Amino acid sequence: MQTQLDWSTVTTIREALTRASSFLREHGANDPVFEAELLIRHCLDWDRTRFLIAMMDPIPPEAIEKLDELLLRRAQHEPLQYMFGSQEFFGRLFHVRPGVLIPRPETEILVEQVLLHAAKLWQGDEADVLTVADIGTGSGAICITLACERPSWEVTTVDLSLDATVIAKENAERLGAAVRFLQGDLVQPLLTAGEQVDILVSNPPYIPSADVDELDAEVLEHEPRLALDGGTDGLDCYRRLCEALPALLKKKALVAYEVGIHQARDVADLMKASGVIDEVHVVPDLAGIERVVIGVRR
Repeated sequence: MQTQLDWSTVTTIREALTRASSFLREHGANDPVFEAELLIRHCLDWDRTRFLIAMMDPIPPEAIEKLDELLLRRAQHEPLQYMFGSQEFFGRLFHVRPGVLIPRPETEILVEQVLLHAAKLWQGDEADVLTVADIGTGSGAICITLACERPSWEVTTVDLSLDATVIAKENAERLGAAVRFLQGDLVQPLLTAGEQVDILVSNPPYIPSADVDELDAEVLEHEPRLALDGGTDGLDCYRRLCEALPALLKKKALVAYEVGIHQARDVADLMKASGVIDEVHVVPDLAGIERVVIGVRR
């Protein structure tokens, strides 16, 4: 068995948990016991119930070898989601790997608000076939979720990153989502084609450039900077998106953006300044941070 940590005194799952959590604590993990449990369960392919029941059982040598490798990767701040290759979003499992931003729970609020406001704005038959554009595909979490939740909607997504598009296409095929994928800079492919949409949704890069370098190593060293850096004040993408609204939106339309901390009011003002948004709503996340900005054109 080829390992780099000392596992000589480890024979049971409980002992492996103690050894792994101690190693993670030494390397700055915020919740070393929780992370150690996740890593061991991943190596054994067990759910939590089976794990807890079998704490005193022997741990197989092949699991120790795999755990040893994962711990060394985690010591380099590699995100657990990249190590496991997946992240749950809106009840579905999305494959993720370097090249795409890991879906966050806050973005589920963005999707929820799109579904909620669309149901209010469109009723009856007109709600059945709506054209949707998701700007900034990433793993495909937003566009694929909307396509799965509302199969009759015509969903298009745009991303500048070819790597992200490849991963999102894999997720769409695996989850059975009908999504059209375009490659390009924000809404430019849609404007070039003269297309208009009923719903525009985006979780664009919104971290101010100077703040990106201050992010946790787990994010800074592993997740794509292209999906993080929003320019000097973090609002570059919102300005461009809002400038395009008059040409991009149909006569009745919905716009939904996820935003960073302290950005909601500025983004709401940019929406209003477009001249085509009649009302704006700001929605907080579970921590009370203003996280989603909704614009409605009636």
